[in-house]
Amino acid sequence: MTRRARTARAFWLEAPGRGGIREVELPVPGPDEVLVRTLFSGVSRGTETLVFGGRVPANQYAAMRAPFQDGDFPGPVKYGYLNVGVVEEGPERLVGRTVFCLYPHQTRYVVPAAAVTPVPPSVPAGRAVLAGTVETAVNALWDAAPLVGDRITVVGGGMVGCSVAALLSRFPGVRVELVDADPARAGVAEALGVGFASPADAAGDRDLVVHASATEAGLARSLELLRPEGTVVELSWYGDRGVRLPLGEAFHSRRLTLRGSQVGTVSPARAATRTYADRLALALELLAEPALDALVTGESAFAELPDLLPRLTSGEIPALCHRIRYDRSGIDIGNGTGGGRGA
Repeated sequence: MTRRARTARAFWLEAPGRGGIREVELPVPGPDEVLVRTLFSGVSRGTETLVFGGRVPANQYAAMRAPFQDGDFPGPVKYGYLNVGVVEEGPERLVGRTVFCLYPHQTRYVVPAAAVTPVPPSVPAGRAVLAGTVETAVNALWDAAPLVGDRITVVGGGMVGCSVAALLSRFPGVRVELVDADPARAGVAEALGVGFASPADAAGDRDLVVHASATEAGLARSLELLRPEGTVVELSWYGDRGVRLPLGEAFHSRRLTLRGSQVGTVSPARAATRTYADRLALALELLAEPALDALVTGESAFAELPDLLPRLTSGEIPALCHRIRYDRSGIDIGNGTGGGRGA
C-alpha cells in the first residue's frame, strides 16, 4: 500500500538579510530516532542575527555550524538551536515527553533519540527555549569559578549576560551588578534580583567581570572595572569585526586576566567529569526559576519569521530571547509517496 509522504515547514536564510519558509520532507524515524512536533523555538538575537546578516567570517564557518544545520554560510542555510517540542514517535520512554533539542526553526523534525533532552515537569515548555543560553551561562561560570562573597559585574544585558547574572544571583554572598547602556534593562535586572548600572556609573574594584556586550567599548570598560589581579571572562562573539583593547595602559601593571569562554566545548574545569548532555540537563533544571521568564521579551508565530528576522537584526524590535510559537498543525501530509507512518 502506498503511504503518503510527510512534510514539515522550516525557516531558511535564503541569502544574507532575506529568509523564507520551505517545505521539507521528513524521513521515517528509525528505531533509535524520534519524531518531534515543535511547540516553541527561540531566536537568540546575538548569534542568529549575525548569521542572518551574513556576518560569519569564512574562517569560522566550521566552528559556527549548528548541530542540525542544513546548508552552508552565508546561505542558503537552515540555522537555529533553541527548540522545544513533544515526542510523537520514538522509544516508549520518550513518547509524549516535552523535550529540548538544538534544532533550527521547523514545525516537526526527526533526530536521534540521544539528541533530545527531556524537560523537567517543573519547567514550562515556553521557558525551556532558554536552555541553550542558560547552558552557555553554566559553561561560562565553570570557566569563571566565582567564589562566595565575590563582587561581580556582568557587562552586557543581552540574553547571555542576563542568564549569567541570573545564575550568579544564587551564589551565597555574591554581589552582582548588571551593566548595560540601555536603561530598559534595569527592569530585567530587578526581575532577576541583581543590581543595575549604566557603563559610566558601574561599580569598580570587582573580583570578576563577565563581558557579554559584543562591543569593543564594553570589553574595555570591563577591564577598567577590575580590582588588581582581577579577571574578565569574555563571552562575546564579534563575527567579522576586529576589536582593539587598551592593553598598553594598566593591564600589565595591575596584572589583569582576560579569559575566553565558548560553549562549543565543555569547560576544562569540568570536562573530565561532565558531558555535553550533563551540562544541558543541568541548564534545564535551573530553568525551574520563574524569574527567568524575564529573558523572553517577545513572541511571534512561526509564519512571521521571514518578516521578523530583519526587524530583530536591525534593532527595530528590541529583544533578549524572542519566542516563536507553533500551532498543532505543524506537519503537512502531502500527496507524494513515502514510507512515513501516520501522524
